[in-house]
Amino acid sequence: MDRSVIIIGTLDTKGAEAMYLQERIESAGVPTIVMDAGVFEASAGAADLSNEEVARAGGVPLQELIARKDRGEAMDVMMKGAAALLAGLHREGRVAGVIGLGGSAGTTIATYAMQVLPIGVPKLMVSTVASGNTRPYVGEKDIAMMYSVVDVSGINRLSARILSNAAHAIAGMAAGAPPQVEDKPLVAATMFGVTTPCVTAAREYLERSGYEVLVFHATGSGGRAMEGLIDSGFIAGVLDVTTTEWCDELVGGELSAGPQRLEAAARAGVPQVVSTGALDMVNFGPYDTVPEKFAGRKLYRHNATITLMRTDAEENRRLGEIIAAKLNRSEGPCAMFLPLQGVSLLDAEGQAFHGPEEDAALFSSLKRHLDPTRVEIIEMENNLNDEAFALAMAKRLVELMRQAAVH
Repeated sequence: MDRSVIIIGTLDTKGAEAMYLQERIESAGVPTIVMDAGVFEASAGAADLSNEEVARAGGVPLQELIARKDRGEAMDVMMKGAAALLAGLHREGRVAGVIGLGGSAGTTIATYAMQVLPIGVPKLMVSTVASGNTRPYVGEKDIAMMYSVVDVSGINRLSARILSNAAHAIAGMAAGAPPQVEDKPLVAATMFGVTTPCVTAAREYLERSGYEVLVFHATGSGGRAMEGLIDSGFIAGVLDVTTTEWCDELVGGELSAGPQRLEAAARAGVPQVVSTGALDMVNFGPYDTVPEKFAGRKLYRHNATITLMRTDAEENRRLGEIIAAKLNRSEGPCAMFLPLQGVSLLDAEGQAFHGPEEDAALFSSLKRHLDPTRVEIIEMENNLNDEAFALAMAKRLVELMRQAAVH
């Protein structure tokens, strides 16, 4: 059975544009399947998967949906239906890639459907809202967003070029064979700029030991992506060096990964080695956007768009409580490493965020609240970025993974 590029569009308003995409993709030698996620009659072209099928898969017959005249409900039904049909096509081995086109409504429907596909399946969204905040559409999946520049409304010299580019992009991705890589156990690690030396040294050791390491940037979306992969069963071990996303969740910074951060590995029983990387900082935007309530706090201009704020002793005490509560739920082996000479490059002696008092509050809180029957506590007289500290964490994780493999 041929694998095809699935085109998701609202054909009641974007019919001609969807048909143009189809023609350009097929001219590149890649078959297509058009899915109509619009509620009303198509303005042009014919879908392989009709809006009646999409609505039915979403749980409501199309005519009933039209009669209710509830745009919000219609969106929800078509989103669920498109996702259900796309998931079914993928299970049947028929999806080589997926492309969507539209404004905010079409983007919402198509990217919601794309979320059901595994990472690695090509996903491209041509959208009028791609130049703004794309997090609601991309989430933690590998969805590429292409800004349409002009509205997706008719084929003109500009839209034709953009849609043609998109068509050839998804055709190229769909036709390309996935790379052949050696099948090694996967380790997930978390990193920030100020924990890079630590994670780099640990990663290199793990790779020499026969593991493949996926490094996630601890920017909120990175932490959520890692937790999702752990839940999916892909990860053999976790090197959670950089738990800084909890600072933003607690204090109100911009890079929170949400209140479920640090739960997936514990729940799944995946061996994990955890540390306190970058718990000295909360992330805000440009300097003049830092909330007024933090006036007087220690701030550091990381660059023109990011301002860091040093966590204080009380915040560190609370961080210790929260992280301990998460790790105490561990169903598998877990070790917490404490770098007693600082938790980041900025928390080293002589650096902007060096804070022995704040760190002491963090470490004492962790030691007081961690359950030693669940979590091994290892203290070292190092900064987190010292090579000795990094290698000790990596070696302990290898030991825990090998022990888990035996059992």
